[in-house]
Amino acid sequence: MSQYFAFNYSGPAFQLFGPAHIAALLCIAAICILLARFKNSSEKTKVAIRWTLAIILWGAEASWHIWAVYWGYWSPQFMLPLNVCSVLIWLSGFMLIFRIFQIYEFAYFLGISACLNYLLTPDLGIYGFPHYRFIQIFISHGFVIIAAVYMTAVEGFRPTWKSFWRVLAGTNVYMLIIYFINTKLGSNYLLLNVKPGSPTVLDFMPPWPYYIIFLELMGIGCFLVLYIPFIIKDWRVKRNSVQESHN
Repeated sequence: MSQYFAFNYSGPAFQLFGPAHIAALLCIAAICILLARFKNSSEKTKVAIRWTLAIILWGAEASWHIWAVYWGYWSPQFMLPLNVCSVLIWLSGFMLIFRIFQIYEFAYFLGISACLNYLLTPDLGIYGFPHYRFIQIFISHGFVIIAAVYMTAVEGFRPTWKSFWRVLAGTNVYMLIIYFINTKLGSNYLLLNVKPGSPTVLDFMPPWPYYIIFLELMGIGCFLVLYIPFIIKDWRVKRNSVQESHN
């Protein structure tokens, strides 16, 4: 059993879009669909669900820090909760418990796009299923997506165009802050200061700092895609309203 928590795991390495990877993604999608069925549940049930999701998020992320400390892996250069997914794992718990719309805006646009992108191409290396890191990654990042979907489908939250611009502006301010933190610590949170050493999509982009512009454009594109359902919904509501006014 201890081998599944080992730092130097000798089991099967992670296989991109292998059976375990696809199964994990399908599980996240299935949980989203399942939770959407609780839309008409009592407030007591909804509170219990929100607390459960928050505890899962915090528990999974806290366990990673404990695991890293145990193996002497923890370092402020890459373990501080400063990456987008790490920040939103902690904040999403507060969003769930206290129903904070300001956090929801970031969880919906930034959390879904960043965590989904990471889960599609996770940097897991030797840690294939059923190693602890494989399971922890998909729980912590997957439940950020699940939390945002739950707040939308069940709690009735929805982003607006103002949300879109607030998240875009807030993200850029945060990136600027993180750039200076990276400069001070010698870290590379958000991949802002240098391209990573491992192969990534950034390899196809221009050198620093120009690839940051492409990352911005990719982020805006993801935000717009996530907002399309609400554009369609608002258009239909407006169209029906106009039709009713003519009847």
